[in-house]
Amino acid sequence: MIEPFSDEYFMKRAFAEAVQAFSEGEIPVGAVVVANNKIIARAHNLTETLNDVTAHAEMQAITAATNLLGGKYLNDCTLYVTLEPCVMCAGALGWAQTGRVVYGASDSKRGFRKFAPDALHPKTEITGGVLETECAELMQDFFKNKR
Repeated sequence: MIEPFSDEYFMKRAFAEAVQAFSEGEIPVGAVVVANNKIIARAHNLTETLNDVTAHAEMQAITAATNLLGGKYLNDCTLYVTLEPCVMCAGALGWAQTGRVVYGASDSKRGFRKFAPDALHPKTEITGGVLETECAELMQDFFKNKR
């Protein structure tokens, strides 16, 4: 049983978004933004649907959360995302001063830690590897089906 309001609990919600992306033919990355133990935004990749390379799950979630909050900063929020953010998304999370970022699977090819480990705001807490196996397997299944 997953403890309510734990990292695993919210990552499961992000994972559900990734599954939705998978079913839509999008790269299966999902994200949720949490404030005060409440999901205030949820999103998944829409790059194919919108024909927009910037329509990553994190970017969609940042936009939805800041619109809801009425400001550009997410310093009291946690972003849960199934895949380590890329440099673009890490930069946006940094500009949004996101309080915490929790990701599932690492991305050794395009993840921010490889190319720009300091892209996030200096006060942002980072936790990786939450539900890592499930998140990585969904990604592997997606690309296995594409080949």
